Amino acid sequence: MSQKTENGKRKADIRLPVSVFGILNITDDSFSDAGRFLDPEAALAHAEKLIDDGAGALDLGAASSNPRSETVPPDVEIGRLAPIVLAAKERGWKISVDSFASETQLWALEEGVAYLNDIQGFADVSMYPHLAAAESKLIVMHSVQGLGRAQRIDTDPREIMGRIADFFDARIQALTHAGVARERLILDPGMGMFVGTRPEVSLTILRRLPQLKSAFGLPLLVSVSRKSFLRKLVGREVAEIGPGTLAAELYAALHGADIIRTHEPKPLRDGLTIWSHIASSGY
Repeated sequence: MSQKTENGKRKADIRLPVSVFGILNITDDSFSDAGRFLDPEAALAHAEKLIDDGAGALDLGAASSNPRSETVPPDVEIGRLAPIVLAAKERGWKISVDSFASETQLWALEEGVAYLNDIQGFADVSMYPHLAAAESKLIVMHSVQGLGRAQRIDTDPREIMGRIADFFDARIQALTHAGVARERLILDPGMGMFVGTRPEVSLTILRRLPQLKSAFGLPLLVSVSRKSFLRKLVGREVAEIGPGTLAAELYAALHGADIIRTHEPKPLRDGLTIWSHIASSGY
């Protein structure tokens, strides 16, 4: 198989080393997209752009999880998600619903979404029978605050990998004991404020992704897109952190990440495509 480039020439298809999830925040207080896609038409237009730019799935969030965000009732969250989920079904797009509200998760399972993404790592045991009966893959995220939105917590980079391993050990055991097939699980170690206020904590996790992959043998999702620890390291605002984000994403992709969750699929896919061509060259 091959496809035409913009100048009409043919290029060979090449398998990329990771899957790309495009972030669509349907919120009014997201740290990066506040209010831009709250209108359903704007959200749908951006969803189409993310897919056109190379996202293999859309990760939909309708309730922000940053420390300054407000609580969103599940009925409001579902109302924001529903138009895009419906459009995705009609267009054959894969959807990941990013929510830690059990009511919203139940709705998403009934809608047959491909993925559920929970920053609490599925802490609500009352959900386990529903999770076990479903087919959606579960993105089990670790975060140092445990429950709820991100908080500003100082953590020790020397201890973070032990905390993550203990969390995944316990959560994988609980979910599989409840009947969730292990092969449905995807692990997200967390990044930025979800793991601590110091950049070195997130950097430590990135450096040790191969250790996590070896320890658990499950797919890893990494989301560093526009995170505050990157902005702090280079002294950039959200609008200027694209190159820094791409550097961290490419590093993650080449060190064990199976899925990259990003606001900007196009530069990531371009970077991965170039890397793949270089790595597969026989000359």
